[in-house]
Amino acid sequence: MAENIRVRFAPSPTGDLHIGGVRTALFNWLYAKKTGGTFVLRIEDTDEARSTEESTGIIINAMKWLKLDWAEGPGNEPEKYAPYYQMKRKELGIYQKYIDILIEKGFAYKCYCTPEEVEQMRQRATLAKLPPKYDGTCSRLTKEQQLAKEQEGRTAVIRFKMPKEGKIEFNDIVRGHVTFENALLDDFVLMKANGVPTYNFACVVDDYLMDITHVVRGDDHISNTPRQLHIFKALGWKEPVFAHLSMILGSDGARLSKRHGHTSVLEYRREGYLHDALINYLSLLGWSTADSQQLFEHDELIEKFSLERCTSSPATFDSTKLLWMNGEYIRKKSIEEIYDLFTDWIKFTNNEDLIKNWDKEVLKKAITLEHEKIKLLKDIPSLVEFFFKEHVEFDQEAVNKVFLSDKNKDSAKLVLTASIDRLAKEPSFAADALEQYARNFAAEKAIKTGQVFHPIRVAISGRTQGPSLFHMMEVFGRDEVIKRIKECVDKYFK
Repeated sequence: MAENIRVRFAPSPTGDLHIGGVRTALFNWLYAKKTGGTFVLRIEDTDEARSTEESTGIIINAMKWLKLDWAEGPGNEPEKYAPYYQMKRKELGIYQKYIDILIEKGFAYKCYCTPEEVEQMRQRATLAKLPPKYDGTCSRLTKEQQLAKEQEGRTAVIRFKMPKEGKIEFNDIVRGHVTFENALLDDFVLMKANGVPTYNFACVVDDYLMDITHVVRGDDHISNTPRQLHIFKALGWKEPVFAHLSMILGSDGARLSKRHGHTSVLEYRREGYLHDALINYLSLLGWSTADSQQLFEHDELIEKFSLERCTSSPATFDSTKLLWMNGEYIRKKSIEEIYDLFTDWIKFTNNEDLIKNWDKEVLKKAITLEHEKIKLLKDIPSLVEFFFKEHVEFDQEAVNKVFLSDKNKDSAKLVLTASIDRLAKEPSFAADALEQYARNFAAEKAIKTGQVFHPIRVAISGRTQGPSLFHMMEVFGRDEVIKRIKECVDKYFK
């Protein structure tokens, strides 16, 4: 293993940071942490039409939320490797320098063909049952012919001159030995006519100049690897070690996309997932331990991770399993931690008005009562909001069943009207004392305990479902419980 491992995550800022990208970032981050290496964040913004500062900000914020901290990149750019934005590197002439070297050595050439002419070449090749690629016309131009093209007003892209015979091969950590026939590869574009480098060229130059030792990325890039290896060889550079991660599929076996649900990591944050649950789940997409462990502590995940245990078989994204895992993580958190996570989520979703009048300590107590039921942070408001309503909002189905049905209306009226006075005189309003009160009342009136419990629950919460009744009453407090029961009696039993 190399002494100074350097890996990079190099997203294009053309939209949100999606699940596949996060998995790639995570595996690079884990590998760097496991080996004591360096994790680099590089912004590959050469797609001028689609790259935006807004998308760059989204990517950076998502990485920060996931706590995938980078040693080098935006916000921390050592002079030796800076800048970490490709368009800034382009302005410094970094890519042009190596274009000139490749042309001088005969590994690259100017191509004046129009997109329409290139397309015609590909169509002719297809008809001839040959690989549909550029036919190398401009590689055979003399200096005089090049000058004539320029006098016509044509601009040139720079193409790599691919060998027509032989093969290029490499050993991939995940996929093993991989071979590509050179005859199937085209003379691909290295630099556009406006001087902007293409992905395949820019990432090779940057990986070399940034001393990247391992390129860990999705297998959708594997067709780029032979082209990049040819550039490394043409420039006399040592190539990095490659690891191509398996694709992520949806439940229907098709490549994961928006039709399967959320794909942007910030959509998961908005739904109320915890960053550490998402990290844990994504680590299992294409990697596993020998014993198929599912839940990991932070340091344990780093300790057990290895690229060698990544599989080339596609991974299936299971939203049900992710939801289960998030619930497990929430249950492991303390109430203080959940409170902090929830209030952070409220700020992120711009819902501060929702809880601005909620008492902090009551909220913590309410979260305690519903801890086991919370699967997502977004569940919390619907589970606890009735604690903070000035007036009870009654569920009509609950009212019909517990207050208005012929079977229950008489006993419900008896329980509620009597409880107004009796609860005011109860010496203790602790949960255990309140339960004893309810049971004693049922025994005294010769009715079932449910005929006492249910009316009180609906009277103070408006619903039949909820946390432990007597703990709920304790949280509300004596005055609020009696006030709510009085309002209920006035509404339904006068």
